[in-house]
Amino acid sequence: MKAIVLVGGEGTRLRPLTFTTPKQMLPVGGLPMIERVLAGLARHGIDEVVLSLGYRPDAFLEAYPDGRCAGVRLHYAVEPEPLDTAGAIAFAARHARLQDTFVVANGDVLTDLDVSALIRFHREHDAEATIALTPVEDPSRFGVVPTDDEGRVLAFIEKPPGEAPTNLINAGTYVLEPSVVDRIPTGRKVSIEREIFPAVAAAARLFALASDADWVDAGTPSTYLAANLRYVVAPPESCEVSAGATVESSVLGEGVRVGDGAKVIDSVLFDDVVIGPGANVRSSIVGRGAEVEEGADVADLTVLGDGEIVAAGRVLRGAKLPEGE
Repeated sequence: MKAIVLVGGEGTRLRPLTFTTPKQMLPVGGLPMIERVLAGLARHGIDEVVLSLGYRPDAFLEAYPDGRCAGVRLHYAVEPEPLDTAGAIAFAARHARLQDTFVVANGDVLTDLDVSALIRFHREHDAEATIALTPVEDPSRFGVVPTDDEGRVLAFIEKPPGEAPTNLINAGTYVLEPSVVDRIPTGRKVSIEREIFPAVAAAARLFALASDADWVDAGTPSTYLAANLRYVVAPPESCEVSAGATVESSVLGEGVRVGDGAKVIDSVLFDDVVIGPGANVRSSIVGRGAEVEEGADVADLTVLGDGEIVAAGRVLRGAKLPEGE
């Protein structure tokens, strides 16, 4: 089984981290996000993946020069221009000449989804397209997918106004037949959620399978931080954490230095970060090579880009630095 993984977006919600690095190459628990996504697919027999690239494609090519990642063989399809979700899928499928049933996954969704069960369900129902669903407390930010008793999709409602008919949302993993690609026009942006899935549903060939598997869309600072904190382990040996420092429920990259009296709590520090003596970092994300100087206080989902310096004694709450490229 082959898959297309969508990794072409600019990751604007995770700026400034994504000014220099594609979202899916950001670390999650010490590994690039894309490696965790591909490892999850590999557990279900996916042995070839087409990466649908757009923003900073060289980062992926340089990271995996042998064309392999997490035990999966990679193909690269670089969009000449942003084509939206369906356009990206069609471009990648045509580029790789996919002619059989294939899986599509979003590169910023981390999940324990049973992809094998999704494929079986797809085949048992003779579906043209099958969507994985996941329950959420607040479905208003997502596309909700009501179904009948057999799993046939009755409607595909993108970010419903008012009360949603279900709390089951599109979980970002699909099984598609090549005929879906035939539905996608070339030469313009096409949304699979707004154009293609409603058309397949109208033909009664769109199905969906709900799952309560672990699932997180790691595309925002809060969810990206939460995803990282699932992988808290002891700091790498290359880190220098002073005896008088406190590090709790945090992920530290290689070469991190934490000074005496400093506190790092519920946070993610990328490689080569320096936290000065007496500084505090709480519920925040600190990019590669950044420095929080002595006595500075960084909290409440502050995001510091690569190489950013927070001056001694400065207080930041919910900040994003730098603010622009």
